[in-house]
Amino acid sequence: MLILQIVVLAVIQGITEFLPISSSGHLLLVPALTGWPDQGLLTDVMVHMGSFLAVVVYFWRDCVNLAIGAADLLRGRVTGWGKLALLILLGTIPAVLFGLFLDKIGFMDMVRTMPEVVAWNAILFGILLYLCDRYGLSNRRMSDMTWMPALIIGVAQAIAIIPGTSRSGITMSAARALGFERPEAARFAFLLGIPAIAGAGILKLGDAVTSGETITFGMLLTAVLTFFVALGTITVLMKMVRHISFLPFAVYRVGLGIVLLALIYSGMPLGAVN
Repeated sequence: MLILQIVVLAVIQGITEFLPISSSGHLLLVPALTGWPDQGLLTDVMVHMGSFLAVVVYFWRDCVNLAIGAADLLRGRVTGWGKLALLILLGTIPAVLFGLFLDKIGFMDMVRTMPEVVAWNAILFGILLYLCDRYGLSNRRMSDMTWMPALIIGVAQAIAIIPGTSRSGITMSAARALGFERPEAARFAFLLGIPAIAGAGILKLGDAVTSGETITFGMLLTAVLTFFVALGTITVLMKMVRHISFLPFAVYRVGLGIVLLALIYSGMPLGAVN
């Protein structure tokens, strides 16, 4: 890949993976506007690993406490962090089951060639993000998380497998609809995403190894750049949600969807959904 393509891909992935604005929607625009070829499956793996490490680094204290809590559970000692670890595990199950189901029926291969799905989802879930944030209460914190809201947010994360939905966007929408404060909704969404992002990366890595791809310097550079951009994005977002609503992101999503639909119906070729 050209160095410019590496930088652009890392910036887009690092920003859009965590802001509630749909990473797949932006990745569709890249080949349409630049004419660059698809970056390849293994590059997708590397940028996802960069994103994964960024979440772990930013929330390292939470990750350590979750690990300790999980270890305590194995020793028969129940703690608040141990309960949260179980809730994150519970919230991850719907995405695993739904992902396996979609893969079995070949849905993901089909939808990769349907960019209009991304465009309409960007609009639909952008509106949903605004409504949930605007009318959701703010009377619950992470300490109030129980199995029911964790499962509901997990189901929302499962829906995000469909391109254009935005994993962070729909999980934060669900948490806000359930009454969680905006910073707490974002925090749980990110923690819930750790096993999901790691799992997706491992699966894609297996596919890449099976297809005989090799890791190049360009791929490693893309992963490193993605890590730093993603870390900065998470830092900025966690500060923003303490002071502003999700309205700017909702407006941006609707605008993105309209732009994509305009390109699609004008006949401009768009790449496959990653």
